[in-house]
This record gives sequence, C-alpha cells and structure tokens, in this order.
Amino acid sequence: MKIRAVFYFLIFLAYSECGMAQTDISGEPQSQNSQSELAKEIESLRQAMVNLNRDLFILEEDLLFPSSTQVAIYLSMDVGEYFALDSVELKLNGEVSTHYLYTERQVDALYRGGVQRLHVDNLGQGQHELTAFFIGTGPEQREYKRGVTINFEKDDEPVAIELSVVDSTSKQQPVFSAKTL
Repeated sequence: MKIRAVFYFLIFLAYSECGMAQTDISGEPQSQNSQSELAKEIESLRQAMVNLNRDLFILEEDLLFPSSTQVAIYLSMDVGEYFALDSVELKLNGEVSTHYLYTERQVDALYRGGVQRLHVDNLGQGQHELTAFFIGTGPEQREYKRGVTINFEKDDEPVAIELSVVDSTSKQQPVFSAKTL
C-alpha cells in the first residue's frame, strides 16, 4: 500500500510540474527553449513512472506469491466433438479454491490451443491434493460432470500443474487428466 502511495505522489509531482511550465519564479513567461526542455523532462518523468509501475507490479507479485510457496494451475483443451465446457471447479486440500464459468469466446480460445491460468496460490511444503471438476455437455448432449485428482509434493520450488481435456475417438468421450510440469 505504501508503494502505491509513493507512485501516486510521483504522478502528482509530474503533473504539478506541468502546471508550472508557463511561468518562472518571478512570474515572467518562460522562453520557448526552456519550455521544450521542461517538456522533455516531463516526458522522461512519465517514462520513469511507467518503468516504476512495472517494477512495482513485479515486486507485488513476488511479495504475494513467493516462488517457495507458489502453485499455479493451468487448463488446456483439445476437444470439441465429445465435450463442451461450461465450468471448472478446483479444490485444494478439500477446500474449494476456484469456480470458473466460461463464455463461448473463452471456450473457443481454449479449443484453438489457448492455455488458461486458472489459479495461483500459496501452499506450504508437504503433500497436497488437487481435485478438478469439469462441468459441461458430453456425448449425446447430456449433462456431463467429471473429476480428476492429483496428489503432489510441494518443496521449496514453485509447482505448475496442467489440467487437460482431450477427445478420445476410440472411447468416443473426453479424457480428463492432470500432471505436474
């Protein structure tokens, strides 16, 4: 929160400099040359603020989700014939952590090879269990709800888990899987 306050203070200073660009201390109008120098300085301050904002965002991510406790869960799909996705529900260690409803455009993006970051969380070291429930329309236009569970070991390195839904033409139904990356 203090970082954001500093950022807003810098923005205020930059804009207050803009208002002072027309006159100098004595109240006399400034020359065109000094105004162009001031404009260049303001532009460099703006660029510095953009860079500072980027650095603050990275720092905020590192503080909220340190790599020693980070778990990221991704979803990919290679389906369309046997399963139409409506929603996904994630449970980490028995507690619901995410429930995501999809629009038609989002599902289409996943069908075309997109990968979605479903959830990022902080977990302590040790054994953990992730259960994902996929809800949608299955073969013969029936309501379809299937789950997949993965047990994984969390150590001091970040963990990435991929959930995937793939059409199986031999079984004529979707196959749901989970693996650590």
